[in-house]
Amino acid sequence: MKALLIVGLGGALGSVLRYVISLFIGRQVPVVFPLGTLLVNITGCFLIGLFYAMSEKYTGFHSEWKLFLITGICGGFTTFSTYSYDMLVLLKQGAMLQFVLYAAGSVILGLLATLVGTALLR
Repeated sequence: MKALLIVGLGGALGSVLRYVISLFIGRQVPVVFPLGTLLVNITGCFLIGLFYAMSEKYTGFHSEWKLFLITGICGGFTTFSTYSYDMLVLLKQGAMLQFVLYAAGSVILGLLATLVGTALLR
């Protein structure tokens, strides 16, 4: 139960941060290109890499912090960061086939699922 609360708190914080940053960037740079989302995704990937490295390097980086920062905040901030983290783990394991299937499958199947979802209600 404690882990769920830690992840939930971090996820809520990450989601609010994503919304505020995307809103702010959208107002500052009014272009058709989703710059806010792109910047949030890249920032989230940087943060998840930083937090992952911290968890590997420092023995005092407890599992609760990993849950809060990586699963919670980064997961709520952008699921793209989690996708990036999952791909990093596959690369570190040398699972190249799974890496390629996951990378391509996530993009292609994700887009197809979105298209099917929107087509169902047209």
